[in-house]
Amino acid sequence: MYRDVVLPRVLEQVVNCKDELAQYYLMDCIIQVFPDDYHLQTLETLLGACPQLQSTVDIKTVMSQLMERLSNYASSTPQVLPEFLEVEAFTKLSDAVVKVIEAQHDMPLVGAVGLHVSLLTFTLRVHADRLDYVDQVLGACVRRLEGSGKVNDSRATKQIVALLSAPLEKYNDVVTVLTLNNYPRIMEHLDYGTNKVMAVVIIQSTMKHNTLITTSEKVEALFELLKELIKDGEGAPPVDELDEEDFKEEQNLVARLVHMMVNKDQDEMFKILMTARKHFLQGGPRRLGFTIPPLIFVALKLVRSLQGESEAEEGAVTLNKVFQFLHQTVEALSSVPAPELALRLYLQCAEAANDCDLEPVAYEFFTQAFVLYEEEISDSKAQITAIHLMIGTLQRMNVFGVENRDTLTHKATGYSAKLLKKPDQCRAVYACSHLFWVEDEGGVRDGERVLLCLKRALRIANAAQQMASVTRGGSGPVTLFIEILNKYLYYYEKGNPQISSGAIQSLLELIITEMKSENNAQDPTVDAFLASSLRYIQFQKQKGDSVAERYAAIQV
Repeated sequence: MYRDVVLPRVLEQVVNCKDELAQYYLMDCIIQVFPDDYHLQTLETLLGACPQLQSTVDIKTVMSQLMERLSNYASSTPQVLPEFLEVEAFTKLSDAVVKVIEAQHDMPLVGAVGLHVSLLTFTLRVHADRLDYVDQVLGACVRRLEGSGKVNDSRATKQIVALLSAPLEKYNDVVTVLTLNNYPRIMEHLDYGTNKVMAVVIIQSTMKHNTLITTSEKVEALFELLKELIKDGEGAPPVDELDEEDFKEEQNLVARLVHMMVNKDQDEMFKILMTARKHFLQGGPRRLGFTIPPLIFVALKLVRSLQGESEAEEGAVTLNKVFQFLHQTVEALSSVPAPELALRLYLQCAEAANDCDLEPVAYEFFTQAFVLYEEEISDSKAQITAIHLMIGTLQRMNVFGVENRDTLTHKATGYSAKLLKKPDQCRAVYACSHLFWVEDEGGVRDGERVLLCLKRALRIANAAQQMASVTRGGSGPVTLFIEILNKYLYYYEKGNPQISSGAIQSLLELIITEMKSENNAQDPTVDAFLASSLRYIQFQKQKGDSVAERYAAIQV
């Protein structure tokens, strides 16, 4: 009765009345008054009237309300879902949206996109498992946007963002969204700023739901969506004009995304790294400082997974290939320039090569670090940090033969003695003593060269005291002497035969004399440092073991 008599006659009256307010009101009444199952069974008839309404009728709202009511019906009554498939509800709604847009030539873009948003919302609620339906809706929207270039209408832009956000919110999985062929085609119609906003939303969704990007093809597709963050796109302002804080926040998001690129298959993981680097290198020098470091650390994870593996098949990824990748990638930072960052990364790579027992590779990375130090790092504070990093890393290396180790330690001690300020020279030189005494099994133990480093540090400390006396009229703090005393105690305790109790006694007396000097500036911190060192000596003397016997000769 309703399908064959009531609805056709009511719709006939609606279409014939020609009054836009009446048509809108009557269509709204039909949708709100009659039951959901009636609408489902008479969908074709009801939708057939929509293109015949006056062009000024707000048909977008009418159809959106119908689709919302049907999707609510499907959500609240899951057993009726087969009926939706039986009556081909999606196909009918999709065809109706296209016909309405074609019939209303002057429909604004915001209205057309809004209809597609409603249709997509219906699809995601009723047919969430049908990705082909979702892509079909996006494709219909692409066809409507064709020829319009970048969308400038802010209301339409907002609707497009809602359209693109809906699948992300529904599936909570960027990888699923990457399978939608029309998704990137819609993003092409957004302006630069809105594209960046969408790119940030995509990365945040990936991070929130711990979505792993597992193939190079997916990385390629994802980076196509994120291109506004990764490189300067069309309509982008000059890099210098970007807001510094926003830029850093965006690039840090991209950096975090790199750690979501994971695959246990080593060959595929290497392809992922190559793909990511290809895109990052197009981003310009300003972005590389953010994107290269995470790429290096993910590659170092791959190195660890390849460690100890037998001969690889032909064409498979090998340690040498990954180390070549690492070398070329760090080298790219020279265009930034970021010598301090590059030096740290070279040292990380050298340690990885050490763990893999690849002496030539480790030596090459260290050589590059030293070259950077010599040629690029001129700031005195940066030099101090770099020297201590190189000394610390070199001390942990056990892969080098005698010749290579001697070359590198000689370079490190030479750089230490050439720092600008005497106190910095002193600290770097006594730090070098650890290069000649390594506690690990099989480590080098050259007591004589340790003593030479400590004596050299003492000479530099004396020179620093004399300079303070000349320039400030006082001898300056004796912190350096106390620091060297602690180094003497360390090696004395470790059994270095070159460090005698007499040398420690002489140094103690020198420190106490300096502390009592009238010219010495009183400093509570220095007093506390010395008191702590003396307490340590007393503690060791009272232990009652072999260490106590050695400390017995030292008089405090």
